[in-house]
Amino acid sequence: MSLTIQIKDLDKYYGKKQALNHINLTIHQGMFGLLGRNGAGKTTLMKTLATLLEKQKGEIRICGIPVDETARVRKMIGYLPQDFSMYPNMTVYEAMDYLGVLSGMSKEKRKQRIPVLLEQVNLQNDSRKKVRALSGGMRRRLGIAQAILHDPKVLSGDEPTAGLDPEERVRFRNLLCEIAEKRIVILSTHIVGDIEATCENLAVMDQGKILYHGTVEALIELAKDKVYTAEISKKELPVMKENYLVTGMLSAGNNVSVRFLSEEKPFDGAKPCSAGVEDAYLYLMEEKAGGNNVL
Repeated sequence: MSLTIQIKDLDKYYGKKQALNHINLTIHQGMFGLLGRNGAGKTTLMKTLATLLEKQKGEIRICGIPVDETARVRKMIGYLPQDFSMYPNMTVYEAMDYLGVLSGMSKEKRKQRIPVLLEQVNLQNDSRKKVRALSGGMRRRLGIAQAILHDPKVLSGDEPTAGLDPEERVRFRNLLCEIAEKRIVILSTHIVGDIEATCENLAVMDQGKILYHGTVEALIELAKDKVYTAEISKKELPVMKENYLVTGMLSAGNNVSVRFLSEEKPFDGAKPCSAGVEDAYLYLMEEKAGGNNVL
């Protein structure tokens, strides 16, 4: 069975509003990033893949199986919530065991699999803790454990790192990468750093459309030779923002160091620098919007 998700000409409406507009994507084994601002259509796409929403037009195949075959597809997909808060009065082990019962796992298989998963997410010493007593990061890791309890081929996470502290975010991202060695893991987020740190391939969404689909490296190439830094006075900052897309600022006394996008070297004192994923993402969004700040 091929570990591939194929999406062809997918449309989705909420009343008269089109939430997904002619989506075409192919997603292979490993980490795949879905990047876009809030309201871009990412959650609608993720829920449609997980059979939680019905598609209205187009075709989706999960590892070769049409998404319309709901029962078969649901056995192949694990959904990672932003914050696992189900069954707060159960212990970690009880919650996992109960979810195993709901998914039809035998008692013997649950006894065998749950300890292995809790060790994988570093919760083996917290199995007797109540879910409500776990920290935010621990609940996210429990969320991963429950999502892969039935050994799915696909794991989808909708903004799974939002609200985590930096240390827990790194730990969480590393865990997702480990899981992706034998699965498709889709990381849907508006946090550019999460994509940059974990994904080789990604899609950028906005207003229900795919603006970009390819490698992270090729996305960065879009902003090559278009990123500059300069030190200006704070009085010059408003004019700077009117004329350029400023992507970063650092105050230094009466001056401010700015990072910005421009098609050509804009003025004396501006220094070119290497582009990153965030630069490329902002450049892409501005270009597709037809903005005049960088074009």
